[in-house]
Amino acid sequence: MHVPDVSVVVIVYNDAERLPAAVQSVLDQTLHGVEVVIVDDCSKDRSYAVARELEAANPGRVRAFQLPENSGGCGAPRNHGIKQATGTYVMFLDSDDVLDRNACRNMLAAAERTGSDLVSGMCVRVHLDNRWGKTTEWYPWIYSRTRTLESITEYPDLLVYDTLSTNKCYRRAFLLEQGLEFPVGIHYEDLLFSAQAYVAARRITLIPNHVYYWNVVEKASAKSISNRRHEIANFVHRMEIHRRVDELLAAKGHTAIKTAKDAKFLKHDLVLHLRDLPLLGDAYRQEFARLANGYLAGIDPAAYENVTYLQAICAYLLGKEDWKNLLPAADAMTNKGRLSSPLAERDGRVYWCAEHLDDAEGRRILDVTGQGFHTAPLSSLALGNRLTSYEDDGRGTVTLSGTVVNPLGRIQEGAGLKASLEFRARRQIGVRSVSFPVETVRHAGNTIEWTATADIGSTVRPLGIIDAVWDVRLKLTAGSDKLTTRVSVGGVDLESAARLRVRPRLTRLVSDRFEPEVTKKGNLSYVLTAEGPAAVRTQTLLGSAMHGKAAGLVKRSLRRALKARRNIGSGEQKVKVYHEVFSKLPVKKGTVVFESHMGKQYSDSPKAIYEELVRQGAPFEAIWSYAGAKPTGFPEQATLVKRWSWQYLRALAQAEYWVDNQGFPLALTKRPGTTYIQTWHGSALKRMGFHEPRTKAQGKAAQDRFQKAVDRFDHFLIRSEHDVRTLAKGFRLRDEVLLRTGYPRNDALVEAHRTEAHSGERVRGPLAAELGIDPDKRVLLYAPTFRASADGTVEGFEFPFDVEEFADRLGDRFTLLVRTHYLNSVSLPPSVAGRVVDVSRHHDITPLLALADGLITDYSSVMFDYAVLDRPMLFFAYDYEKYSTDIRGTYFDLKEKAPGPVVATADELMQAVSAFDEADAKYAEARQRFLAEFGEYDRGDAARRIVEKFFTRSGK
Repeated sequence: MHVPDVSVVVIVYNDAERLPAAVQSVLDQTLHGVEVVIVDDCSKDRSYAVARELEAANPGRVRAFQLPENSGGCGAPRNHGIKQATGTYVMFLDSDDVLDRNACRNMLAAAERTGSDLVSGMCVRVHLDNRWGKTTEWYPWIYSRTRTLESITEYPDLLVYDTLSTNKCYRRAFLLEQGLEFPVGIHYEDLLFSAQAYVAARRITLIPNHVYYWNVVEKASAKSISNRRHEIANFVHRMEIHRRVDELLAAKGHTAIKTAKDAKFLKHDLVLHLRDLPLLGDAYRQEFARLANGYLAGIDPAAYENVTYLQAICAYLLGKEDWKNLLPAADAMTNKGRLSSPLAERDGRVYWCAEHLDDAEGRRILDVTGQGFHTAPLSSLALGNRLTSYEDDGRGTVTLSGTVVNPLGRIQEGAGLKASLEFRARRQIGVRSVSFPVETVRHAGNTIEWTATADIGSTVRPLGIIDAVWDVRLKLTAGSDKLTTRVSVGGVDLESAARLRVRPRLTRLVSDRFEPEVTKKGNLSYVLTAEGPAAVRTQTLLGSAMHGKAAGLVKRSLRRALKARRNIGSGEQKVKVYHEVFSKLPVKKGTVVFESHMGKQYSDSPKAIYEELVRQGAPFEAIWSYAGAKPTGFPEQATLVKRWSWQYLRALAQAEYWVDNQGFPLALTKRPGTTYIQTWHGSALKRMGFHEPRTKAQGKAAQDRFQKAVDRFDHFLIRSEHDVRTLAKGFRLRDEVLLRTGYPRNDALVEAHRTEAHSGERVRGPLAAELGIDPDKRVLLYAPTFRASADGTVEGFEFPFDVEEFADRLGDRFTLLVRTHYLNSVSLPPSVAGRVVDVSRHHDITPLLALADGLITDYSSVMFDYAVLDRPMLFFAYDYEKYSTDIRGTYFDLKEKAPGPVVATADELMQAVSAFDEADAKYAEARQRFLAEFGEYDRGDAARRIVEKFFTRSGK
């Protein structure tokens, strides 16, 4: 008898409708030696009958089994499937999911090539109820390339984050030898089984291929077992599984993995349950705290260093059972960006709350100075707005009261207050919104109190059916600041609230009531429902009609119409119009579209070229792209277009020239009549383009798309032959595309150096006065490279050294300018004001480089630009080993070529700054070598040469 290569165990319970699709995804595998083992967990519907039918229709390929009684989980049916499987390898599939067509083939090939006990591939979550067909890759950074591990200790992230059992292929003999089974009678069985398999495996291979499609319905009426977080038993099971995993890791001595797992528990597992706390009762909270705090006591303190500030705050306050401050923190965590606490300031530091500051750990965790709440414009803060009372007259009028957080009293007593309460349809069709004046709005200590009465019944006129959900917002004006806040329900009970009478425009026969509802993020909204007999009958008839055959044509037509309406402004439709309409229009001679960092800035070489074009009076119309709500810092005389707007697409389609430093949208094809000048944004330390392992690991189609995008470059600016060997080859650019001009943005730096060398004096210029810099102090610019978390999330920048200590030790001699990457953000404590200055909001870094007497960086390409000035540089490479051995790789060893001290600790950094003059003299020759290698073409005339070559009559 032929032994199958792979046995796929498909488990099912009361899912007869979806089971055939899951099984078919196995039968359709490109690997033919695959068997299906269906295990029914004693379903009450036709699941087992369907399984038997599939078995009969596919003899020899499908076998069906049924457990004698329902087990209540996934463990027992999977264990039975392992026993019945005959394949060399085993995989698991849930009846509501499907496998990628090549999953078995790809995983078997990897297993046979490497001899691995376990092969794991990428899972993709498919959001079935998302109208846009949303999909998300499950921890994609883990699967950025093929890799084989001899031990899970080589890559702890795998055990910590990818706890699924279903995106994996196991050698069956390995499972039997190790006695690996899923726990039975407890939920979250995947966590323990996966951990046991990872730890026991003698070799593990990861592949960058999609293997498993996990179908998700966010709005399902019946929640999956793991999503019933309002049931305390659910949390009991989660805690028990975590304890068992911890015991496993402790037994194997995997302390480093335990620390990483603790951090993930704080970031993910605990957070899932904390988000529901504001909506649950006191009894649940008390039992939850008892269970959680028992486990938190064993968390490695180092884990708190690897979580967000809110995750750490919530865990700490939960330990104190401080519900007053914890619930706002949980609300802020659910609603990203919301500031739900009034904060407290002590000794120049800002804290989440005024309590627990006598505890050293409390002060450390509750310190939110770095979040910048005290310096950010008030209008940019999403202030928490908690409902304090809800009353209705039983007909159509409601009276709402609430409190808006007033952080650190920043909304001052003298600021005039006025507000309105807005009801806005979630689907913007027909009437967009209705506003009601707020009768009472006043200062109340660290909050703003408000009360409003809204006659919803006679004023809000929804269309009906289409605009079924309406959200509530408070619009508050405080002096010159305008703030918009969502209204969170908090602890207000809406169970007894009346359904309000409304008059939909489509007739009351469709719906006649507005019912208050709490969104999954805890905010107040209203949903159209039916209550009157006629409306209920109509709803029933509509429901029947919408599922009948006669409605088929109408429904398809409606879907097409709605899709067409949605697509009018979609990216897909805009790309189509760009190519099929705008690109057929004539190219407008004399037009140039400029863009810097995807529209986020007016800066860099595009700015230098534009300003040289203006200086020479070249006969061209300049169009600048901007991103965000409104442009700031862009030239008034230029035409401004918002990125991805219709005006932007038309401008690109008809432009004679494109000039940018990063990349116009990859989906837009450049016309033959358009010349694309790519200035780029820095020489490379890290590998780029096709030199990156992730690009190499992509499929041919993705690589072809990337190649097509870079092939649009007609000219690519370089500043050294290093760029030729790295950037040009990484992008596979032809030599004739390269312009050996240097960077236009560095012309000003070359001129500053020449002027200084000629006169022997440093002229700081107006920027120093604007920043309030003491003329007797030297200026250091700290400009680190871009930072993101392991999953690619961009968060606020965290200082790798104590900025207050820096100011105290060196602030009498130096002013430190801090300039983070434009995608990051930073906030400074009030205590360092005047000694440390945040200049991250300055679009253009060139004037900051010219101002600085010295540069502190890590791996940022700014080092190559600053070399033009021949001034001291310090390299604070505190994570050098991690950075240099990252899977992306570097083109050279920074320690070998750095034109300044490379230090690894904060103390070494401060000692190097103290010895500033010594480093200046010691590394003079190294700076010259560095400039010769990486900036040989920066001669100060790049912008002029480009303008004369392309934009003046003599050049053309």
